Amino acid sequence: MSPIAYFEIVGEVSAVEIIAAGSSIRQLQALQEELGGKRWSKLKGTAWVRLPNGTIRLAELHWYEAHGIGRKRMKIKRFLD
Repeated sequence: MSPIAYFEIVGEVSAVEIIAAGSSIRQLQALQEELGGKRWSKLKGTAWVRLPNGTIRLAELHWYEAHGIGRKRMKIKRFLD
């Protein structure tokens, strides 16, 4: 069910913000059934990413994260450059 990430993060993710937590997450039940974990958060941040064609661009990323599980379902929301 998890989409394949077609990009690679180059460097660190910065400007990380929580945009939803707990029952505010629309996909909460699916995340818990698929990956386990109890306290999920949806986050966003910015990072330089390498695309499949080799281009490096600054992007806003969104992902889900839970303690002990890490970042899951990371996607590029938009390009910032």
